[in-house]
Amino acid sequence: MATASRERNVLQSGLALVSALLLGVGGLVFGVALTGLVGLLLVLGFDFSITPVRTLVLGLITVQGIAFPLIAFAYVKLRPTIGEFVHEKLSLPGRQQFSIGVDVPDLRDLGVVVLGYGTAIGGLIVASIVISIIVAALGVEPGRNQAAEIGMENPEVLLLLIPASFLLIGPGEELLFRGVVQGRIREVFGPVPSVVTASVFFAGIHYFALTGGSASGNLVALGGLLIPSLVLGAAYEYTDNIVVPSLIHGAYNATLFSLLYVVVKYSDQLEAAGAATLAPGVGV
Repeated sequence: MATASRERNVLQSGLALVSALLLGVGGLVFGVALTGLVGLLLVLGFDFSITPVRTLVLGLITVQGIAFPLIAFAYVKLRPTIGEFVHEKLSLPGRQQFSIGVDVPDLRDLGVVVLGYGTAIGGLIVASIVISIIVAALGVEPGRNQAAEIGMENPEVLLLLIPASFLLIGPGEELLFRGVVQGRIREVFGPVPSVVTASVFFAGIHYFALTGGSASGNLVALGGLLIPSLVLGAAYEYTDNIVVPSLIHGAYNATLFSLLYVVVKYSDQLEAAGAATLAPGVGV
């Protein structure tokens, strides 16, 4: 009996990890395929010219705006039927009803949003310093985020990415990776392992968003995403309200895009202001 029970536990654990992985990867693959299909239809039907900026915007709509939420809602809707079939075939005990917590944030939730945002930004600063030291020590070259690269060449698109962070990126990614992936892992492994595992997976998915750099350098760069990812996971676990990590995620991304816009758009003025500020101290 004890052996059979252990085997069932191992099977349940493996099923949870595999299904969570497939849901996350499946959402990304579905989104990329949808982007390609819509892009092809636009090119063939409307003589639509594909540019990096248009590809970025189209990807935001199809991946974060459509594919991720659709996979999340489909899982919640179809899980009772599919889950019952799978568990019956594998002779596993039934599972509790699965849901994604969604509610209007109360004062406690808003407090978590503020605290989570500050922690994520602070963690990013610390992680950036650590990554810079590691990169210098190892002599590796980290890649750059593709959206940031496009934004540096077309600063105006960064102004679009700021509201998109709240409307598409934050809600879409949190629904899938916190609501579904983390929620699925939590069923078997509990809160802390689910937050850590989903955060590592979420950070790893961003490998495909990097351009340039060496493989080892990109892995080092992804380490910087772990702290904000853990913050997002902990915020959802604490509040059971997907709106909370969505707001933190949106504010975090919007801040980065805003700072990048200022740096790119006003770099000459900033350099001039810096030179004027430092000039009186020269020669002291």
